[in-house]
Amino acid sequence: MPFASLGLVDDLARAVAARGYTMPTPIQSQAIPAILAGRDLLAAAQTGTGKTAAFTLPLLQRLQTRPETRMPAGRPRALVLAPTRELAAQVADSVRVYGRHVAPRTALVVGGVSMKPQCDALRRGVDILVATPGRLLDHLSQKTVSLAGVEILVLDEADRMLDLGFLPAIRRLLALLPRRRQTLLFSATFADPIRQLAGDFLHEPAVIDVAPRNAPADLVEQQVHPVEQTDKAALLGRLLSAGERDATLVFTRTKHGADRLSRQLEREGIRTAALHGNKSQSARTRALDDFKQGRIQVLVATDIAARGLDIVQLPRVVNYELPHVPEDYVHRIGRTGRAGRAGLAISLVSADEMPRLHAIQRLLGRKLPSSVVEGFEPNPAKRARAPVAAPSASARHHHAHRAAGASTGERPAAHRPARPETTAHDASRRRNKAHHQTRRVATTGDRA
Repeated sequence: MPFASLGLVDDLARAVAARGYTMPTPIQSQAIPAILAGRDLLAAAQTGTGKTAAFTLPLLQRLQTRPETRMPAGRPRALVLAPTRELAAQVADSVRVYGRHVAPRTALVVGGVSMKPQCDALRRGVDILVATPGRLLDHLSQKTVSLAGVEILVLDEADRMLDLGFLPAIRRLLALLPRRRQTLLFSATFADPIRQLAGDFLHEPAVIDVAPRNAPADLVEQQVHPVEQTDKAALLGRLLSAGERDATLVFTRTKHGADRLSRQLEREGIRTAALHGNKSQSARTRALDDFKQGRIQVLVATDIAARGLDIVQLPRVVNYELPHVPEDYVHRIGRTGRAGRAGLAISLVSADEMPRLHAIQRLLGRKLPSSVVEGFEPNPAKRARAPVAAPSASARHHHAHRAAGASTGERPAAHRPARPETTAHDASRRRNKAHHQTRRVATTGDRA
């Protein structure tokens, strides 16, 4: 059905038409009527399916049903929570684009930047607040914002927020919201923790599932190139220089690895930028904008930093290193093959990464096509180890917890295990060691 049949008011329909959209995506055609009807929503939809517009458009219309309602300063009527700064910024942009004719007062509250401009925006008054959990808690502690007037709550990419350890923060925030509200929860999957969260906070929700579990985009061609770990950078340079110099998003496992690879590609004359949690927010924003505008060819990113990136025209993704968690492979390659365009996902796989490749293939239920690039043949003497099982849920949680604090700039609720109690024997050993060290220092000093 066309957008015109979804019940959107003229101001919103005009904004949609100005973007060149006439037919809604499946998530939009199902979610928009349910949200307009005032129902809570539990929706499974991956990035690239149009889910942001699926909640932004009806959210704007719901607020327009009572346009005379102007809340006091610092009391938003709608709250959108997102796991990363980049995703929050994109949601705020979507609100501004689709709300151009209804002019909602919007504020973006994320970490990594000064709080003062955010405080000023909240003081002027805001209808829709888009925030990451950590920075929102900072504002609440300083009493620059109140959630007492929130009528609609959106949890975007709730699965990733749980992966990053934000569940305690989310529960704290939900406790500050009015009990009577409309709650919309979007997730890439309906995993058990998501269903539990929905059961705790949603009231008789409409359930929409347009995200086949662990299914990559149909338009993404996937290739595997076996290669020595030491030859990966040279092979990547060959692929980036050959033929058309398509915009390419390259994934590494670590922030230091992203920086190192970015510098190496720059030395080879390939315009490159790195995107990860150690970069300032202004540097991250500039790198993403340069990539979208074609000023750089390659963006080297970590998983957390790239989560939720909305880059419609992205023809190619490269897994420079395979992820630890197989599901993250699906999220990575979902950056390409969007909006009806074909995409290419290339994985450079060394012998020690073969167990990860096997785990990914088990998740996908099929073997990925593999070919060796001439001149980059791996050493046949190095045999891949036997396949290993995918990481357990606890291992995934631990891995995501470690990545979260460094990569998002937010503060997940992580708890370090208590140190074991010190025994008298341990204390005695430490005293003896200190005594011997003191004697050595004194002896050395006498010699000098």
